[in-house]
Amino acid sequence: MSRASVWLCGAVAVLVIAAGVAYLTFGDSGGDNGGESSGLKGATRLAQFSDQGVTVVIGVKDRTATQATLVATLTPEQPGFHLYSIDLPADGIQGVGRPISLTVRGSLSVAGPLAAQTKATTLRLAGTDLTLPVYPDGPVTVDLPVAIGAQSGATGQSGQSMPGAQSGATALVGYAACSESACLPPVSGHAVQLTLP
Repeated sequence: MSRASVWLCGAVAVLVIAAGVAYLTFGDSGGDNGGESSGLKGATRLAQFSDQGVTVVIGVKDRTATQATLVATLTPEQPGFHLYSIDLPADGIQGVGRPISLTVRGSLSVAGPLAAQTKATTLRLAGTDLTLPVYPDGPVTVDLPVAIGAQSGATGQSGQSMPGAQSGATALVGYAACSESACLPPVSGHAVQLTLP
């Protein structure tokens, strides 16, 4: 005999059946494995962390056996804070600001340029002649195409290396958040272990 339960959570009804979970969607709720509420529209969430006033959610989309796109949404935790453009030099301009950066190591390798889903604007720093590329206050989502390689020691039944075995995948995230009156300490190379589905 099968047992079923139904929960209503906002605009989503969840029907749990002994054999699994079904999501019944009403309205605009996404249906992206938890990604849309964190800005990861169309992506499966892999990891999340908070550091220096910014929450970072990392996901994956467009996954095949040999490639995927990592998606990271960076959200300042306080209103009025912005993040710097991916196009800002690594050390900022005259030492001011740090770009959003996302790279990988281990069984993943970068397969294309980092791209932002939000257009950068310019910010003139009061009392200076500096103009910095920044994103509007609030969350910013970036995409990074990656190649999936075999992790050392990961083999199939034939003893050959298996594409897509990525137990040693790590994402490295960097950024700095500022408001009109304050800057939080920059984050550089925050390591996040990833296991792709």
